Amino acid sequence: MKLVLERIIHQPGQPLVCHLGDRRLQPGYDIRLRATGRLFCIACGRATRRTYRGGLCFPCSQTLARADSCIVRPHTCHFHRGTCREPDWGRQHCFQPHVVYLALTSHLKVGVTAARRTFARWSEQGAGQAVVLAECPDRRQAGLIEHALSRHFSDRTNWRALLAGGRPRVDWQAEWWRAARLVPRQLQHCLVEPAPPQALTHPVDSYPARPRSQHLEKQPLLAGRLTGILGQYLLLGDVVLNVRRHAGHEVEIEP
Repeated sequence: MKLVLERIIHQPGQPLVCHLGDRRLQPGYDIRLRATGRLFCIACGRATRRTYRGGLCFPCSQTLARADSCIVRPHTCHFHRGTCREPDWGRQHCFQPHVVYLALTSHLKVGVTAARRTFARWSEQGAGQAVVLAECPDRRQAGLIEHALSRHFSDRTNWRALLAGGRPRVDWQAEWWRAARLVPRQLQHCLVEPAPPQALTHPVDSYPARPRSQHLEKQPLLAGRLTGILGQYLLLGDVVLNVRRHAGHEVEIEP
C-alpha cells in the first residue's frame, strides 16, 4: 500500500485509537515502511523536489494562508489589516471559537487550537493531561493570551523528554490560577470555569531508553515491531519516527 504521509490520526478511546492512512496502529504490530524518495504537496498534490512548512510545495508555501507565519504565531494575525493571503479561508478557519489550553507533554506547556479540535490537538502532541484555560471567539484573541502566557509557560515540547515517558507532577489547580492571572485584563472575559484536567492514555507498551530519531531521507526503510504510538511518533524500540515531520513523503507500507 502506498500513501503520502501527513500525520497520525487519533480517535478517542482508552487507550487512544491511532491510524496511519486507513491502517490502524497498535503496539505489537510488525511494520515495514519504505520511503519511495518521491515527495508530494499535501495541499495541491503536485510532485515536488522539496517540501516546505510541513509538507507543502514552494508555490503553496508562499500563497496559502495556512502556511503564513501567523498560523504558528496567532497573535500576529493581520486579517484586520486586509493582508490575509486567503480572506475566505481566514474567515472560515480563524474566525471560529479557539481555546487556550495547558497540556502536560514533556512539561506543562501552553497552546492554542480551534475549539472543535481540542482533543485531537492534545492527542497529536502526546499530552498525558490537559485542561482548557480560555475560549475566545477567534484565533487572534486566543493567540494574544497564549503570547502573554508564553513568557511564563513554554509553548514547545522537548521530544526526548516526551518519549522518555516520565512526566512531572503538576498541581493543576495552582497552575490554572497562575495562568489565569497572566491573561491580559481586556481578555479576562474569555476565561472558562476551572475544571479537573482531562487524562489521555496513549498506546505505548514501552518507552525508548535512548530514543534515536530516524529520517527517511537518509534511512528510507523503517522496519520492526511497534512498541508504541505517542503523539506523532512511531516507536520501534529505541528507533522513533516523527510522522508529521515527514509530511509529503510517499511511502510503501507492507504487508
